[in-house]
Amino acid sequence: MRLTPELLLRAYAAGVFPMADGREDADLDFYHPKVRGIFDLKTVHIPRRLARTLRARPFVFKIDQDFEAIISACATVSRRDQGDTWINLEIERVFVELFHLGHAHCVGAYGSDGQLL
Repeated sequence: MRLTPELLLRAYAAGVFPMADGREDADLDFYHPKVRGIFDLKTVHIPRRLARTLRARPFVFKIDQDFEAIISACATVSRRDQGDTWINLEIERVFVELFHLGHAHCVGAYGSDGQLL
């Protein structure tokens, strides 16, 4: 089965999401967690030290820019105790499609040199 934007949107609406066992793994499985983390951004507590750092503006945040670079960078992050990412090339491809369709979004942090952090 080929992963499509439509299939992924239906899966998310049903509370399931795809994961691969590694970046180079062509197979993926759909997972349905028993507990989902949902929080209201209006009530998120920002610790004082983090707030002070953010006020110093050591980086610039950009919304919905460089989606491909951001998801590619996310795909380099290994899961704890597993040594590899859950984002394989197929998942990355579909998320990029979802972005171009207006269904996926991103926030990137950039250093003073303009590089994605």
